[in-house]
Amino acid sequence: MRNLDVLAAILLVVGGLNWGLVGLIDFNLVDYLFSSMPSVEKLVYSLVGLSAVYQIVGLKGIQTRWNVK
Repeated sequence: MRNLDVLAAILLVVGGLNWGLVGLIDFNLVDYLFSSMPSVEKLVYSLVGLSAVYQIVGLKGIQTRWNVK
């Protein structure tokens, strides 16, 4: 489960950096990397969104698994 926690956190960082680049310099890194593969681009966006939902729903469980008080 901790691996899933880490993967979700990494995807959220990637998503956050992408949105930061879009906001600051109008550069979409995901689109740049995967524009020739729209299905992969859509998958990346979907995984980032699912990671956010996972983090929101499972926040208490994550704190318990990581022994955070």
